[in-house]
Amino acid sequence: MMRRSLQGWCLGVLLLVAGQASAVLEVTVTEGITGAIPVAVAPFVWEGAGSPPEDVAQIVGANLARTGRIEALARERLPRAPDTPEGFLAESWSAAGAEYLVIGRMRPEEGRVVIDFHVFDVLANQRMGGFRIPAPSDQLRRGAHRVSDIVFETITGEKGSFSSRIVYVAVTGQGEERRYALEVADSDGANPRAMFRSSHPLMSPEWSPDGRDLVYVSFENRRSEIFRQNVESGARTRLASFPGINSAPTWSPDGTRLAMSLSRDGSPNIYVMDLASGALTQITRTNAIDTEPAWSPDGQTLYFTSDRAGSAQIYQMRLPGGTPQRLTYEGTSAGAAAVSPDGKSLVYVRGGDGLRLARLDLETRRETLLTSGRYDKSPSFAPNGSMVIYSTTDRGRGILGSVSRDGRVHQRFAPRTGDVREPAWSPL
Repeated sequence: MMRRSLQGWCLGVLLLVAGQASAVLEVTVTEGITGAIPVAVAPFVWEGAGSPPEDVAQIVGANLARTGRIEALARERLPRAPDTPEGFLAESWSAAGAEYLVIGRMRPEEGRVVIDFHVFDVLANQRMGGFRIPAPSDQLRRGAHRVSDIVFETITGEKGSFSSRIVYVAVTGQGEERRYALEVADSDGANPRAMFRSSHPLMSPEWSPDGRDLVYVSFENRRSEIFRQNVESGARTRLASFPGINSAPTWSPDGTRLAMSLSRDGSPNIYVMDLASGALTQITRTNAIDTEPAWSPDGQTLYFTSDRAGSAQIYQMRLPGGTPQRLTYEGTSAGAAAVSPDGKSLVYVRGGDGLRLARLDLETRRETLLTSGRYDKSPSFAPNGSMVIYSTTDRGRGILGSVSRDGRVHQRFAPRTGDVREPAWSPL
């Protein structure tokens, strides 16, 4: 059940090049909020020659719709958009069913595209704000994600997370032909890029707090080892290759340390590595299995999975040298805790009638089930805390799902071929 379990993996022998094509994930909202906010995103005016590199308005509308909280109105329902903010007429947009309107213009300028856009409250008959976003011409899609963040926050008051990225493990082939790839993509599944490919299993990717590096477990040398890899350059460094199990790496909030599970001295225990010196500090000491550490946002507490009480459950431990305290009691087991960005709750995998995601309020200790699948694992919070991405199955295939923190909005990320698993959401 544990997200980073090392059982049952078969080892391959051949390292593959990272230049092979990656699969785009197709995102579908399977359940949203009744009465979602209707928003009109009018096509942005292009002031350059030919066609724009990207349809920014379409990307913005799709991003907003993926939240499940906003209904992006179909373009064919929209009246002609005003050329300037002064041309805004609330009556025509209200008649089209919009409560908010987004208009914009784009112009090329010395290797970049400048996006000017405005957000209107149709019901209040007022402009809420005007904004300008410059984006490199070859990264206009990322500029569109930034526009989406601003629009979402302007309308809802909550920060968006569209500019973030996700990392996941993609698996293709069967048996001896099975291949693994560590892939990074935009938050909507677009622009996938393979960071590393192997015939050996890859597991447990995690982002550094600044979003520049990844850590993960690789079996490329016929045993579990922990690697660090720069997202832009691809440069890799082996961090942990001790005798026994090397697993479950996760960054401290300040990016200076790495918590992990090692069995170098017997049973798997939690250790913390200082990344500057490589020095290890043993955090737990038990003959049970302690794994899957997760840091609190202030770096003062570690949450981890342990079977010291007879079944896998989640514990918390203050640093340094606190006494582990058990947190979970519902279901037959619990593990793979992800900590919300505000530190107020955990989302984890609860065993019982299948594997489902549950959220624990750390103040009230109240548990809420978020998913109803049979094999939901590997939760990871979006940087704004509004959604949780996780791995699940659909008709025998591994796909990704996401669920809102209240369990009301559900999405699925499915590749056209192969399986995907073990996702992690980047910081903004």
